[in-house]
Amino acid sequence: MPRPFQIVCLLIVSSVLSYSQTPTQIQEAPAVVTFTLDFPTSQPEYYSIRVPSEGSAHYQSSCRLSDSDETHSHGNDSQDNDTFDLDFTMAAATRQKIFQLAAKAGYFQKDVDSHHKNLAFTGKKTLGYKDARRSGESTYNYSTHPAVQDLTILLQSLSSTLEFGHRLQYDYQYQKLALDEELKNMEELARANQLIGVTAIQPILDQIIADPSVINVTRARAQRLLDRADIR
Repeated sequence: MPRPFQIVCLLIVSSVLSYSQTPTQIQEAPAVVTFTLDFPTSQPEYYSIRVPSEGSAHYQSSCRLSDSDETHSHGNDSQDNDTFDLDFTMAAATRQKIFQLAAKAGYFQKDVDSHHKNLAFTGKKTLGYKDARRSGESTYNYSTHPAVQDLTILLQSLSSTLEFGHRLQYDYQYQKLALDEELKNMEELARANQLIGVTAIQPILDQIIADPSVINVTRARAQRLLDRADIR
């Protein structure tokens, strides 16, 4: 067989093998569940949670500061909004539950709002899902779908925990005596099984526990929260 012909054959075989391997070598982007709440009369007024099937989750919120808050807002009296942006590690069990509930809710590909009249407005909520094969998004005030209800409660509870962490970080830096009240409130929620994702704010709790300038009662509260931190 002439050598040039052999070379051409090898090139063809090589290209075919390369093409056939490409689909298995391409890694699909991770699936993502998102949740946003827009509620101008609440604190925070707006927040969003992005939960990928792997990697760090992301939280962002914005709230209007009161006059007293503005006075202590990092020395900037002109600032009238507090924005919070956080990448955090989510417990594997919590992440798994979120995706299980998204599946039960049909990946939000259909309208999940109850459309019941005369319901109190509790914020404009939007759940979204996206992976390599499907996507969905639905906005609602209230839903009768059990999976959507459970997912809403879980994500709102997670937001509360992250906002506790945000306030603890501020208090730790500017007013350490205020730490005890925040941690006391967290303990009450934890005893009622309403505090989710404490491990996401472990860095600030560790700082409080390790700081001898923080009163012992407060450090003990932070330690108890970590000791009983759920893994949901």
